[in-house]
Amino acid sequence: MELSIFLVQCLNAIQYGLLLFLVASGLTLIFGIMGVINLAHGSFYMIGAYMAYALAPFFGDQFLLQMAVGVVLSVAFGFVLEWAFFSYLYQRNHLQQVLMTYSLILVFEEARSMLAGNDVHGVAIPAWLAGSIRLGDVMQYPIYNLFASAACIVVAIGLYLVVNRTRLGMMIRAGASNRDMVRGLGINIRLLYRIVFAAGVALAALAGMIAAPVSSVYPGMGGQILIICFVVVVIGGIGSISGALIAALLVGFVDTFGKVFFAQFSGLSIYLLMAVILIWRPQGLISKGY
Repeated sequence: MELSIFLVQCLNAIQYGLLLFLVASGLTLIFGIMGVINLAHGSFYMIGAYMAYALAPFFGDQFLLQMAVGVVLSVAFGFVLEWAFFSYLYQRNHLQQVLMTYSLILVFEEARSMLAGNDVHGVAIPAWLAGSIRLGDVMQYPIYNLFASAACIVVAIGLYLVVNRTRLGMMIRAGASNRDMVRGLGINIRLLYRIVFAAGVALAALAGMIAAPVSSVYPGMGGQILIICFVVVVIGGIGSISGALIAALLVGFVDTFGKVFFAQFSGLSIYLLMAVILIWRPQGLISKGY
């Protein structure tokens, strides 16, 4: 393999891994910290992608403003969804959570079909992010892909700082360990969980908005990424944000280079990775801490 092709594949793997992290970090917050098995999480990614498709004609090249509006809308959607449905799931068993969230998948898919049809839709890359840039003397790389990676890195750093360096993050970590103790300290645990859930929805929707211009918008995209993100959460360690980041990058590299070198077995590569890691560390890569 030529050096330029190898480096391009490395950048593709990082970009894919970081997008996976955005979705998986939201799933980690909801599944690992709040204890809800949320099969509908992939639908939030799909909603974000369709939101990018719907908002694009109104914002044109103001892509950052479009993403900001999309994040605000997804946060509001997360608040309403948690209040209307998920707030009733915390005390239910996992079977009831699975049935409830699976029914939400069917509702979201039907709503998508009614509002946007079943065709594949493209989302144009903003003019200021179109084209490619030369990196050194060996390769060129699409500007939008670099932007997508940079945006994911900024969000990942912000999420780390919020969870580990703020009072809100301290309450979230305490609530994950002992919700009764947090409630006893006078903290509104219901509001705290509502904020966490809305943040998880916004992270998945943001990943969908970033991915839309390069992967198109199509039916079933939420289900595809949901399975991979559960693999990321399990490999990284349930409830661990830093574990999800490491696992997402690992999955990104294994999936990208698996498609290059073993195309006929590419669908198995990430599941083989999961099997090997779980044999080595059944609790995931990072079982303690966030």
